[in-house]
Amino acid sequence: MKRLLVLLMLIAMPAFSATIGDDGLHKEDWMRDTFKDLNEDLAEANAEGKRLVMVEQRGCIYCAKMHEEVFSRAEISDYIRENFFVVQVNLHGDTEMTDFDGETLSEKQAARKWGLLFTPSILFLPEEIADGATAQSAAVALMPGAFGPATTLDMFTWVNEKRYEPDFDEDFQRYHARRIQERASAGTD
Repeated sequence: MKRLLVLLMLIAMPAFSATIGDDGLHKEDWMRDTFKDLNEDLAEANAEGKRLVMVEQRGCIYCAKMHEEVFSRAEISDYIRENFFVVQVNLHGDTEMTDFDGETLSEKQAARKWGLLFTPSILFLPEEIADGATAQSAAVALMPGAFGPATTLDMFTWVNEKRYEPDFDEDFQRYHARRIQERASAGTD
């Protein structure tokens, strides 16, 4: 009986797909290894018809939670893979990168410049960036911290569908509340 219970628990758990890289950060197969020139990354994302997102840190328990409990779910990882171009930035990293405004700095300097204090923080960027804008000032949304699967998928969907644009009269909180109600009515959450 115990073996059956353990087997059922293992089947019900989402598969954890991320590995830990040499930098101590979780790596998903949908993350891009780029030169971290954000203008080049944006051009590549646009060429693929995808949206650009990005900040994690080594040893972050909330980053681990996102990778183990959220990004490991097929419906979420598939949605990200199909619709987003993800560049990972290390909150304390020394790798050189170039912001949209042309400033070249380390990852940790960029995170400080953008005012990011928590990890994970996901900056969702539009297809076009105004001259002189930084990643932080250009972002159409920021997801600061770890969220559950439904909230995460709703945020990625809200951004991908460009519901932040003025013609949509539903901010993320209202969109998410509506989606929660729809899932509850359908019995799927």
